[in-house]
Amino acid sequence: MKVALFHPWIYLKSGLERTVLELARLSRHEWTLYTSHYDAEGTYPELKQQRVVEIDRVSVQRSYGAVLGASARIARTRLPDDGAAVVVVCCEGVGSFVTLRNANRPLLNLCFTPLRAVYDAEYRRRHLERQGAKRPLALLMEAGFRLVDRWLWKRYDEVVCISDAVKERVVDGGLWPAGRLPVYYPGIHAELIRPSDVFEPFFFLPGRIMWTKNIELGIEAFQRFRQAQGGPWQLVIAGMVDAKSAEYHARLLAMIGDDPSIRFHIGPSDAEMAGYYERCSAMLFTPFNEDLGLTPMEAMAKGKPVVAVDAGGPREIVAHGVTGLRAPAEPQAFAEAMAQLVADPERLRAMGRAGAERVQRYTWQRFVGEMDDLIDRMAAGR
Repeated sequence: MKVALFHPWIYLKSGLERTVLELARLSRHEWTLYTSHYDAEGTYPELKQQRVVEIDRVSVQRSYGAVLGASARIARTRLPDDGAAVVVVCCEGVGSFVTLRNANRPLLNLCFTPLRAVYDAEYRRRHLERQGAKRPLALLMEAGFRLVDRWLWKRYDEVVCISDAVKERVVDGGLWPAGRLPVYYPGIHAELIRPSDVFEPFFFLPGRIMWTKNIELGIEAFQRFRQAQGGPWQLVIAGMVDAKSAEYHARLLAMIGDDPSIRFHIGPSDAEMAGYYERCSAMLFTPFNEDLGLTPMEAMAKGKPVVAVDAGGPREIVAHGVTGLRAPAEPQAFAEAMAQLVADPERLRAMGRAGAERVQRYTWQRFVGEMDDLIDRMAAGR
């Protein structure tokens, strides 16, 4: 059966692009991936092997003008009549505008998060703080967006969330009833769950280098940890930086200064990332309210414990005191959690083994199977 998927932007190496890739290559169905902005060189190279079609190109900028322009263009977009029985819309903000001209087939909302600047309380607070004198305009646009978004969501036949944290935002935002809102967890490949027995003296902080990842927390916490512990400990921060996050990356570099114990690896390959997971002693996960978090799963698959902010998706993935530690998003609390881990090497390794066992419930095979089954039911029902 043919399935059409729409996501406005496929241009990064993030959990969303990874999820789209795994759906296309593991599903029993035939997928066409439609997007309004495709950067084949900036995202996962394996997507070149899938059918990706760019349609009605839009900007990736996140200014109000750019987002309004992208939303208007997406609202006018009609997907080709390619024989697809179901249309899957990747929702993390403005993707739902595509439903306006594509409701002739069953519509499935795969919700990574409703627009965070509106529905995520912590993100919204920080976003409004960044607006300064533009705050009244931001609040006005937020009110208008809520009205339009609730109307657009009524066009969906089914909605799936990727975590309970996302489900809570959807329900609290009045977008969809809780009783009709399953959670399907993206994850990792089952065959890659192979705990490592290498524990080198460094913490690994992976992921996109952008302000929502709160990387300054990891840097300051590590600096406090190292000041108290001494020794050969290092911090490796690895991920990609897109143009809109260049200024943020520069601020982080200024925080580090000439400290040789902290280093960035920008644009690492999948093999290089795997190597860091294999060799690190533990992973740091610092986003202030993440939707889910695939990187903690990847660390757990290699038998490494995770120190994560005690909010959002990590509460569902990281079992506190069992597969890692959750801490408030405060440098001293994070530093103390890091020190607690390394103080007992045997407990650290035991947490890693428990993580490898726990992460078996979060596999791509399971996620794609659940999506395929739902798509089958939707096609049969319509």
